[in-house]
Amino acid sequence: MSVAEPGAAPLPARLADIAAQAEVSEATVSRVLNGKAGVASATRQKVLAALDVLGYERPVRLRQRSAGLVGLVIPELTNPIFPAFAQVIEQALAGYGYTPVLGTQMPGGVTEDELVDQLVERGVTGIIFLSGLHADLSADPGRYVRLAGRGVPFVLINGYNHRVGAPFVSPDDRAAARMAVRHLTDLGHERIGLAVGPTRFVPSLRKTEGFTAAVAEGNVQGHVQHTLFTVEGGHAAAGALLDAGCTGIVCGSDLMALGVVRAARQRGLDVPGDVSVVGYDDSELIAFTDPPLTTVRQPVRAMAQAAVQSLLEEIGGTPVQHTEFVFQPELVVRASTSLAPHR
Repeated sequence: MSVAEPGAAPLPARLADIAAQAEVSEATVSRVLNGKAGVASATRQKVLAALDVLGYERPVRLRQRSAGLVGLVIPELTNPIFPAFAQVIEQALAGYGYTPVLGTQMPGGVTEDELVDQLVERGVTGIIFLSGLHADLSADPGRYVRLAGRGVPFVLINGYNHRVGAPFVSPDDRAAARMAVRHLTDLGHERIGLAVGPTRFVPSLRKTEGFTAAVAEGNVQGHVQHTLFTVEGGHAAAGALLDAGCTGIVCGSDLMALGVVRAARQRGLDVPGDVSVVGYDDSELIAFTDPPLTTVRQPVRAMAQAAVQSLLEEIGGTPVQHTEFVFQPELVVRASTSLAPHR
């Protein structure tokens, strides 16, 4: 068995490395690689997973036949939170023997409905939707009723819609906004803004509800600007919020927060000396921005694994309760927030 780098000769897999990764003995690794009996199924899977993690190819005799195709429909790949979800979902599906098929929407490109039709035509066993049209209250929920009528199980992540009968997996967006506001009020900020996406999206509405409740509880002034979940959207919202005198700004995404930081600096303001900024998602590399971004971490791994588990139960004939499974976010404090200027 070997792993090859482009342009390099194959390198032999080291039993010691695989054993350390799988937390088993080298003898156990040897038995698995040679297809010997006497190894528990769970242990065998740990060894195979270790091969995958270390980048070694599985021996041909150990390669599992696909249990089926599972579609993953996501909005786009430019926001790093979506690839983060996709990676965990694809790893989890592969661990159960399913082959993930990624369908990505792009502005002016293939629509969600067209992607679903293509996936169904390919014979997918089920579909996971991430931040799809189910989260848009202006969209027709009938598309999901029709999909269920075609006998395709599906699970939806981010954006609960009571008009759709399916398992939902969501972060607690209200709690996310509340903890961000409380962090800023604890730092002495008395005028706090929220830069968030359009009102037709469920996550935007929930963040706004949490924000409004938190500023009332903290007895501070709150200002809300609805825009796009992008760097440009954050930049645009920042103008109005800074004009309103906000010294702390909570954002609906990390990308929006980067736009707020840029807008503040264009005005000659320091972050966090003059303006504190809180993001949302904690996607990869956000800890390395300038300044490192304080943000509310979306529990990506737990949510993705729950979505996969729910879908596999539906596929297996064990219907999951058609309700919303809510996961708690976490405030990660870094260097983009500090005491309010007057403190």
